[in-house]
Amino acid sequence: MLSFLGRFSTYILTVGEEDAQPWKKNMQDDGSASCACKGIRRCLKCENAKGTEQLEANEAKAVHQFRYDPETRLAVPRDADSSCFSFPGVFLQEDFISEEEEEELIRTMDRDVWNDSQSGRRKQDFGPKVNFKKQKVRLSSFSGLPAVSRSLVLRMQGDASLEDFRPVEQCNLEYLPQRGSSIDPHLDDSWLWGERLVTVNMLSDTTLTMSLEEGLKEEAGLQEEVQVSVLLPRRSLLVLFGEARHRWKHSIRREDIQDRRVCSTFRELSEDFLSGGRHEEMGAKLLDISLSFRGTPV
Repeated sequence: MLSFLGRFSTYILTVGEEDAQPWKKNMQDDGSASCACKGIRRCLKCENAKGTEQLEANEAKAVHQFRYDPETRLAVPRDADSSCFSFPGVFLQEDFISEEEEEELIRTMDRDVWNDSQSGRRKQDFGPKVNFKKQKVRLSSFSGLPAVSRSLVLRMQGDASLEDFRPVEQCNLEYLPQRGSSIDPHLDDSWLWGERLVTVNMLSDTTLTMSLEEGLKEEAGLQEEVQVSVLLPRRSLLVLFGEARHRWKHSIRREDIQDRRVCSTFRELSEDFLSGGRHEEMGAKLLDISLSFRGTPV
């Protein structure tokens, strides 16, 4: 049973396949996809093309390393110089889906087109078109969540902690070691997206890295950046909320992708788009479309 923290009002704008192996569609001979990296983003393909001398060097810095223990909900230090501290806002449920369900979900996704994304990822979006900087939402191409996700959402709502969870966006992301896939530390938007981020992890285990650049000076006496590694087993469900959603950035490191990984992240509406909120009418339209479960990727 989850006890969710109060909702946050801070607005943070983020960085939010064919034949026997259809996911290999549009792949290069070396197993990499065409590059869609921009700015400081990078993958193995653009690194090979540009050469390492043109890439920004990562400066070594002091980082306090912890791992998350889902049983105690503590961040446990990897060395003896630090102490455990409470790490609220993470809920992890192993074996949320079965092997057969995972196989069917991936088969269904691979029938659709995977679009190149940044940092070596590919994606499928089922959601409205959003301009977070201008805070505008367009419904024109949004047709709802995919039919295959209806049973997943119903299962989520079967837990008392998620019984009111009504997602209006599903983003499928694919990671491959051949492409150097990763995602940089970021906070998801909180103007449109609500309190909970719910993710189903498929095809391989991986690690989600939670980071706090300013350290935990008051709580744990840690002056430098703090990182907490959260192991995500294959077929598990992850929920981020509270401080883990709004304060700690999350990322997937390149070195933590050992095999093909696919995840589906579901996002709900913020309070501004729910009953009584400033954008209640738009929120009602989004929910009607989303929960029709007739969607195709946008």
